[in-house]
Amino acid sequence: MSQLASVAGLVGTGLSVYATGRQASAQAALTKAQNAQYVAQQEALTQLASAQQAAQTRERQDTLNKTLASVRARASASGLDPNDGSAAAVSEGLQTDAAQDIAEDDSIRAARLAAGRRSLLNTDGSLTTWLRAGSTFANAAKSLLD
Repeated sequence: MSQLASVAGLVGTGLSVYATGRQASAQAALTKAQNAQYVAQQEALTQLASAQQAAQTRERQDTLNKTLASVRARASASGLDPNDGSAAAVSEGLQTDAAQDIAEDDSIRAARLAAGRRSLLNTDGSLTTWLRAGSTFANAAKSLLD
């Protein structure tokens, strides 16, 4: 009978290790699905950020065009040539400022997207599975020693 108890203990340990392996496989599949979902979410966020940036750029360009038209109209109304002298300098300055603002927005957007990545500490979610396997092994060893 004592031999049967030790064989049963070994079979129980084997089944526990097998179950832990199956659980690790299930956890790996779940992690893979979660990673795929995370990648899809990040792509959606990237597309959303790009669309927002395009809308902001369009809005800025419209504002710039309206401002330039206003400056040119005022210069023309004052009897100045809007393509020459100080009126041209004002127009060129407005365009340069707008280009700098767009470049700053691009760099801020790139930094925000880069900061949105997952933590490097838990890339595949396998730590929990290994901790459970260790606990199962410890319980099996404890039951054999008792």
